[in-house]
This record gives sequence, structure tokens and C-alpha cells, in this order.
Amino acid sequence: MSPRKNRRAIRGRAAPGGASWVQETEEGPDGDWIVRAVSGGGAVKAYRCPGCDQEIPPGVAHVVAWRSDDRDGRDRRHWHRPCWQARGRRSPRIMRSRGAPRY
Repeated sequence: MSPRKNRRAIRGRAAPGGASWVQETEEGPDGDWIVRAVSGGGAVKAYRCPGCDQEIPPGVAHVVAWRSDDRDGRDRRHWHRPCWQARGRRSPRIMRSRGAPRY
């Protein structure tokens, strides 16, 4: 089977009105997360990815994730898909000024 046809199906539902996102629940070592895939057409604002601290410009596909115990999703974060998939292997980069202590 070719790689194009061997893709995992993403479970979830589309928003009413044909919005371009799909939502699923993922289990990870850091807990359960609700993850919503946002297509490029559905991304209308710029966001800052917490994985790489780079901007996600409008029109770029990405994922939105929040903890499953946060029912209203107020603590949502927008991530690049590779940054989200690598979050367990990466540590946060801390930006320090020259005079900041290094502990």
C-alpha cells in the first residue's frame, strides 16, 4: 500500500457551518489532551508556538491543544504540528538577558 493511502484516520467532528478543524483526544506521558487540527484556511490570526517560540502566521495549518480537564478550553495553546509531536523530547528554551543569573 502506498504511503498516501496508509494514513491514520483522525477521529473527531467538524464544526457546524463547515469550519476547517478536526478534534480528537490524545493520551501522553504528560496527561490527556484535547487536540484540534486547524487547516490553513481556518487559521486567520497569528499565534506564538510554545514549542519553538516562533510565530505561526495566518494561513498556516497547525494544532490547538489543551488539557482534557480544562472543559472550556481557556488554556488553549497553538502549536506547529512537529513541535506538538516532539514536545516530550524537547525542553523549553529559556531566553535570558546577559545579566540574568544562570541557575
